[in-house]
Amino acid sequence: SEFPQCHRSCGLCFAVLPDEKEFQHAAKTNNLDAMERLFRKKININAVNVLKRTALHFAVAGNHISAVDFLLHHKARVDIADKHGLTAIHLAAWSGNLEIMLMLIKAGADQKAKNQEGMNVLHFAAKNNGVRIVNYFIRDLHLMELNKPDEKGRKPFLLAAEMGHEEMIDELITLNLFTSEKDKEGNTALHLAAKNGHRDVLEILLQQWEDINELNQQNASALHVATQNGHTPLVRFLISHNIDLDTQFLNNIILYIYKKHQTPLHLAADLGNVEIIETLLKAGCDFSMVDKVFVILLKCISPACLGLVFRLSLIKIEFLTYIKTSAELSSMQDQIVSFKQDHSIQTKQFRASLWNLAYNRLKMREWVKLAQFWKFTNEQIKAIEEQWTGNFYKEHGYRMFLIWLHGVLIAGQNPIKHLYEDLISMGFPQLAEAMQRRRTCSFKGKKGNISMLDRQKYNQTF
Repeated sequence: SEFPQCHRSCGLCFAVLPDEKEFQHAAKTNNLDAMERLFRKKININAVNVLKRTALHFAVAGNHISAVDFLLHHKARVDIADKHGLTAIHLAAWSGNLEIMLMLIKAGADQKAKNQEGMNVLHFAAKNNGVRIVNYFIRDLHLMELNKPDEKGRKPFLLAAEMGHEEMIDELITLNLFTSEKDKEGNTALHLAAKNGHRDVLEILLQQWEDINELNQQNASALHVATQNGHTPLVRFLISHNIDLDTQFLNNIILYIYKKHQTPLHLAADLGNVEIIETLLKAGCDFSMVDKVFVILLKCISPACLGLVFRLSLIKIEFLTYIKTSAELSSMQDQIVSFKQDHSIQTKQFRASLWNLAYNRLKMREWVKLAQFWKFTNEQIKAIEEQWTGNFYKEHGYRMFLIWLHGVLIAGQNPIKHLYEDLISMGFPQLAEAMQRRRTCSFKGKKGNISMLDRQKYNQTF
């Protein structure tokens, strides 16, 4: 018939003959004997199936170097695109096989080819952690023009962040391909990494980022995205890294609930679990918003939601009681005290030291000894322990340190000197010396600046 004749002449029709189908299967399974036998029957090696894929597509996708070599030696076409615009060179970039990539380029493959989504070899390599492929095109071929946005507005760096490839992120930064640009939905690499819960990638990104509270077109920050996708550990991580926790954040979360017409029980499922809401509120969201949360939670018959109301009440009482009963603040009773975690640049280094102390140095229950030394009541300690159940004593310690730091700063005292002396008094000289090494930073309290100044002046403090 005319259709098979046309098929044999151009190789671009959708019906494959039995021998051609067998040839494609042989390429897919790297069966060189079958390929040789069928080729002697003068079949069309460029025949395409219903998805417009050729034997070369299958051989490259399977990383079959021998089959690829056979096809290229017999003049297989290298730039036939399948139904989705994928060519063989895209598949080589996706698989990360540099040897096959070099073979295709030598055979004349278009190095700048794009698929229907606007993705080129650099996009595919970044998305599947093909570091060697990226190095070849950027370091060896100097094809920096490949670093362009795809149809979604995403450069390779954003795709690597979305997929959670630490090695690729590091390499792209080294190659000066880091970008804080947004895609067409307003998402940065931070948003995309947060969406999929990639904490290790976020750790790398936060070292590069200037504004970690950037919003996308949905008015969502990386913390919003992590919250909405139920990544509880990541939410805690972002909170500990100075991300903004203000009234607007909680307003946006509540608005997000109402827009989706969900009950509080659905919220708990939608945001991962009730623990996420609890984590956000306890980490420093303005407590003026708590009453709104209470109203929502009390409409829910879920015991978990009712339990959250109780635990939020405890932690609110715990903090405010500590502030009111602190002898250090006796001269400041006329001031309004708000429960808002410190996010100032001046204390960032010291807060990082406190986190390291709580997570890496204190043993179980040692934070309780410190809390008792600092006049926390048993009720206040219990309230802190209610925040996270299970083996979260490290988080309990860190939370206690933040409450202590807030009080010390408001009292206008030197937190480094205060902590050093208290650790010595409590019998923790090694911890005290470790903290002393982190002694050059600046603090700003409610009564003015407390400067650590230079090392020489600070050494005199001790």
